[in-house]
Amino acid sequence: MAAKLSTCFLSHGWSGFDCRHSNARLCLSHRSLPASSKMRPHGFNSQNKKQVKKATPERLPTNGNLQANGDDNSESEIPSTDKIPSINPEAISSDDVGNAVDAEDANEKDLNSLTLLNAIKSSMMDAENGEEPSIVHLQDLISMIKNAEKNILLLNQARVHALEDLENVLNEKQALQGEINVLEMRLAETDARIKVAAQEKIHVELLEDQLVKLQKELSARGDASGSIQDEHVIPVLHNDSVHSIDDELSLLRKENISLKDDLQALKAELSDVRGTDERVLMLEKECSYLKCSLKELQHKLDVSQEDASKLSTLKSECKDLWEKVDHLQVLLSNATKQADQAISVLQQNHDLRKKVDRLEESLEEANVYKSSSEKLQQYNELMQQKIKLLEERLQKSDEEITSYVQLYRESVREFQDTLDSLKEESKRRALDEPVDDMPWEFWSRVLLMIDGWTLEKKISTNDAKLLREMVWKRDGRICDAYMASKDKNDGEAIATFLRLISLPTSAGLHIVHIGAEMAPVAKVGGLGDVVTGLGKALQKRGHLIEVILPKYDCMQYERIRDLRTLDVVVESYFDGRLFKNKIWVGTVEGLPVYFIEPHHPGKFFWRGQFYGEHDDFKRFSFFSRAALELLLQAGKKPDIIHCHDWHTAFVAPLYWDLYVPKGLNSARICFTCHNFEYQGIAPASELASCGLDVQHLNRPDRMQDNSAHDRVNPVKGAIVFSNIVTTVSPTYSQEVRSAEGGRGLHMTLNSHSKKFIGILNGIDTDAWNPATDTFLKVQYSVHDLQGKAENKEALRRQLGLSIEDVRQPLVGCITRLVPQKGVHLIRHAMYRIMELGGQFVLLGSSPVPQIQREFGDIAQQFQTHEHVRLILKYDEALSHLIYAASDMLIIPSIFEPCGLTQMIAMRYGSVPLVRKTGGLNDSVFDIDDITVPVQFRNGFTFLNADERGVNNALERAFNYYRNGSQSWEQIVQKNMSIDFGWDSSASQYEELYQKSVARARSAT
Repeated sequence: MAAKLSTCFLSHGWSGFDCRHSNARLCLSHRSLPASSKMRPHGFNSQNKKQVKKATPERLPTNGNLQANGDDNSESEIPSTDKIPSINPEAISSDDVGNAVDAEDANEKDLNSLTLLNAIKSSMMDAENGEEPSIVHLQDLISMIKNAEKNILLLNQARVHALEDLENVLNEKQALQGEINVLEMRLAETDARIKVAAQEKIHVELLEDQLVKLQKELSARGDASGSIQDEHVIPVLHNDSVHSIDDELSLLRKENISLKDDLQALKAELSDVRGTDERVLMLEKECSYLKCSLKELQHKLDVSQEDASKLSTLKSECKDLWEKVDHLQVLLSNATKQADQAISVLQQNHDLRKKVDRLEESLEEANVYKSSSEKLQQYNELMQQKIKLLEERLQKSDEEITSYVQLYRESVREFQDTLDSLKEESKRRALDEPVDDMPWEFWSRVLLMIDGWTLEKKISTNDAKLLREMVWKRDGRICDAYMASKDKNDGEAIATFLRLISLPTSAGLHIVHIGAEMAPVAKVGGLGDVVTGLGKALQKRGHLIEVILPKYDCMQYERIRDLRTLDVVVESYFDGRLFKNKIWVGTVEGLPVYFIEPHHPGKFFWRGQFYGEHDDFKRFSFFSRAALELLLQAGKKPDIIHCHDWHTAFVAPLYWDLYVPKGLNSARICFTCHNFEYQGIAPASELASCGLDVQHLNRPDRMQDNSAHDRVNPVKGAIVFSNIVTTVSPTYSQEVRSAEGGRGLHMTLNSHSKKFIGILNGIDTDAWNPATDTFLKVQYSVHDLQGKAENKEALRRQLGLSIEDVRQPLVGCITRLVPQKGVHLIRHAMYRIMELGGQFVLLGSSPVPQIQREFGDIAQQFQTHEHVRLILKYDEALSHLIYAASDMLIIPSIFEPCGLTQMIAMRYGSVPLVRKTGGLNDSVFDIDDITVPVQFRNGFTFLNADERGVNNALERAFNYYRNGSQSWEQIVQKNMSIDFGWDSSASQYEELYQKSVARARSAT
């Protein structure tokens, strides 16, 4: 808007703008400019900037061009005071105003201000370059400064006129506001009168209703004359009042209509006032813009005056500079001449230097040649003497070489004879001694192949027996035959193997394990570790080991090697009919394994979990009978059938009652109960499903449960019908003979105590080895414990625990959170460890929802704690790292049949804190127990299952850790050196097996 006002005074080419009045006033009413007009920006746009840059030359234009521009400006920008007319509102449209703004922006501000600045800059540049500013340039600058002063005067006048118009508009606004107030008051009075008329109308309607009622009463009471008179009087009165009211209402309506018209007119005037307000705002903005532009022009004028004063000083400085330049040029010419002379002298000196160097080199070469010629003569004489000596020595060496050659030939003959004899002897030994360089997976694969041929009726039972015996001996001919028939079909391979049959006798035993678990393919607890660990240890001792498992859908199939199905179907009895079973074979940890897949509508082993189903009794009784049926139909004659826990306890009565009469009569039955807490008790009627006689077995001396006469106990049946009964530690075997520990079977165990023994389990030392464990951050050994400290730091960082104190003791706990494991003592130990200044890490989960929720709340509470962390799941990799990182491992079990955790902890150098029960009592001996030899003391124990006992063990362990670092390291090294492998346990089982087999053979 400011640009619009200035345009009225500063534009160059308005032909219709004839200034005639002496008073230079801009008469603009509130209707002259529409409200829709918008303020145009007063700065340069991009197009104008480009045009200005193109139009601005490197130097100022000639005097003629600049003067012409100045004349144009003077003609259009300096009107006399009597030539400024009033502007006709209808003659100026919004488009004309917009065009005027563009002309003002492009011509006035750009050409005047920028041209002035460019002229000053160019004159300064000329001064710096040493050129004298011309008189023409100075005159141009003076004329442009005058034009700028004239523009400032015109802007001041426009500002005064704009303020006057603004005052007029404000006065009009106040007058219109007063009229609006009067009209609003009249409108309010009219509304009040309308309300009063409406109330009177209602009152009249009520009176009419009363008159009607009175007429009805009078007609009923009065005589005819009186009633007639009244009828004439009342209507007359009624008609008069009604007419008067109607007249008054019509007047009010007319007045109301006129008021509405006035109101509409007021609204129109109000809209005009609002438009006027908008124009007032626009005028205010124009006024502010004019002020800003005035300040800018004044500032530019000041700058131009300062620049003009600097021109004189620049002129004088320029003259001085030209004088200095002339002087320097003279000096430069003199210096150039002197430099040329010096260069010529240097060149001559350089040539002389080269000649001198050449003479010196030739002189040195002559001296060297002279000295070398004398040395050559001496050297030739010495060489001739050496040649004579070498010729003499060569003759002697020739004689020695011929003698050595003869000796060598004789030794080669002797070596060849010895080698031939050794080859013959090795061939003879290869036929007699076992091959030790082949892995156990190879022999298991060959054994499964031979059993497959037997089940498929491709070879006879006797031939299979002979081939198995050769496999047991690890006969090298079996290896050669397998390699030779590797690419042949079954017929050619069978023929190759049958040619190897001889009649050697086997010293090893044929042992078949039937179980519900096997590590690592189907592991829930320690049972799976025992089946695999004991089997591998017995296999290394020269026995034939086979394992029979259910084919679960949730097994880790990737851990089974060479898994395949046999082209044979084994039928087994169940629920009064025969069901087919598909047989799969493969190797697990080097052991041959048979997997039974029942084709039963109940889908017994396709449940997504190993245990915990409502029909577990039926599932595993079916599997036990199918396993015996497999042995029978395969023609196997095992020496030992080893069954584990209640899941396969059915094997013992099934074997003696059903399968011995069928011809499967070579084996002795060994039963191992890993935990007497789980006995598989069920109604006696369910025993009939697998074909057993309920009446014959549901008796107190056989399978009848000791606490309920209508229920059967599979564990009790296995104890009664087995030849060997074992459990997993000596202490636990004593505990279960008591009423508290036996869970109802103490009397049965005591009556069969002669065949009942406890053998401590071992661990797989290959899988649990800190020197080769790939789950650890750093491997370490008993001779290098630095890696244990590094694993401790790695675990702390991984779990977000504090790492400030390297010597802060870290206590681990890896367990299933069930009541047997002492969950209340674990919870107490966590808080007590924090009080003692230690750190605590728990890894484990609970199948009991209440316990899982309770520990879940605790884990949430300590989620960000710097000394406690609870991980409520099973994580194989993390368990290995906790064993390696922990300084101590706490196991506060209420009862523990064996426990492998304390053995693994000591294998990794973590000192155990345990309660004296079961296998813990057989493997951990207290540091302070003077009744135990010092070399066997390896941990901290407590007897009573209470908080006091836990506190005592923790306090003693923390004091020992903090006060004797060297003694603590000795305990760690001693524990890591203890052999918890399966060799010792396997030798005890081997002795039991052999004694039982020997008794059976002697009896027959």
